[in-house]
Amino acid sequence: MHHLLSEKKNFSKIEYFADNQLVDVDSFLLKYGDLFVVHRTNNISKAQSYLLGLLKCEKNHTNMERMVEQIPETAYHQYHNFLSESKWNSQAVNNHTALETSSLLAQCKIKSNKPTGFIIDESSHLKKGKESVGVARQYAGVSGKVDNCQVAVYGSLCNEDHVGIIDVKLFLPEKWTNDKDRCNKAGIPEENQVFQTKPQMALSMIKSNLKLGVKFDWIGGDGLYGHNTELTHGLDKEGLFYVLDVHKDELIYLEEPTFSVPQKKGKMGKTPTKVKADMPTFRIDNYHKSLTDEQWEKVKVRKTTKGWKYVYVHTAKTWHWDGVESNARERTLIITRTLETNPKIKYSFSNGKVDQYTREEYAYFQCSRYWVERSFDDAKNELGLSGYQVRKWNAWQHHQSLTMMAGLYLLTLKVARKPEYALMSIRDTRIMILAQLFSDQETVARLHEQMLVRHKNRKRDIDRHYKNQNDV
Repeated sequence: MHHLLSEKKNFSKIEYFADNQLVDVDSFLLKYGDLFVVHRTNNISKAQSYLLGLLKCEKNHTNMERMVEQIPETAYHQYHNFLSESKWNSQAVNNHTALETSSLLAQCKIKSNKPTGFIIDESSHLKKGKESVGVARQYAGVSGKVDNCQVAVYGSLCNEDHVGIIDVKLFLPEKWTNDKDRCNKAGIPEENQVFQTKPQMALSMIKSNLKLGVKFDWIGGDGLYGHNTELTHGLDKEGLFYVLDVHKDELIYLEEPTFSVPQKKGKMGKTPTKVKADMPTFRIDNYHKSLTDEQWEKVKVRKTTKGWKYVYVHTAKTWHWDGVESNARERTLIITRTLETNPKIKYSFSNGKVDQYTREEYAYFQCSRYWVERSFDDAKNELGLSGYQVRKWNAWQHHQSLTMMAGLYLLTLKVARKPEYALMSIRDTRIMILAQLFSDQETVARLHEQMLVRHKNRKRDIDRHYKNQNDV
């Protein structure tokens, strides 16, 4: 193992231990074994340099040119070869990250007594030009409009505020998959030059991680995935429990319907051919408007810096029909609304029975996507998830793998030190690691003291909010 900057590694002020082992960059990467070996060439030192570069470079500067400035021990051509030309298997690295994250969150589950979710979500990366693999004019959540960007589907494991991104699939619009020359120029492998919808990619990702041995208790995602019956029926078939958001105009039946082709009435007009239900449907938002105060329950969903986050939650046994099958499928409808004057409303479907979980548990499942959205902010702001400047398939996959690996590194340290630093964020963790790797002990001590003061002030405010809630 190449020990980069070993002279700088002094953990005397804040000792990061997990299972009595020092969790520095070297020992963390040792767990990845030979995954960076290509034709007897071990690229582990380059992986280490890239990981440190991701940690040290600031937002929008996590590209190879800036890494050379920050980590000069590795030359630009070495970074380029490692990222763009080397044939190390990014999916194998992702698999290892997934299993390590699964194991870490299993420990968190024991302490939190909360189930772990596999959350599907897409994220966009704004790009200029037309050469970057998968780039197109498409909806970009990061800007809230149609923009020139790349979009990827990500899988994350989530247990309360502990989140790790473990898998990714780059979405290729049909204008890409229909253009073989363009795909070949971008280095897209033949087997990936086939159009897949985002829900199809999500189902494939869920199945592959389940087969790999990744452990989770439920599946979550936004309305794009909850609306898609190919995905939800696929999860039913696999026997996987989900709570997926749906859109407000989704149609439901309040009783199980039967379907038949209506008899023709009279001699005039066309003979009916379309199957119809024997009862009316309701839009979810209209059903929501009909609810009385007694049909809601106020529950806690998570702790915040301003006290408990409460929502009102309603659950109901409903049926949903895809317009194709001969029967409608039973779905538990979950509606939550916040306590503000202008409340935020969220709707979800679950294939769990309405009495299988409490309303508080269903609200927990639905609201866990909040932490995943925060994890994307951390990955982009602290680890350069979107800050790359590469164009081809291989380099894009490699950068994503290394970013997820770096995320696991920080999450491991955060979990290890949580008993001593309950309020430690991913940014706090990154700052302290950088201080210990690249600064003198005086700087480390100063940053450590600043962090403790910051945490003390935050805890004072948090305690005040919780006391006020208890006084109510």
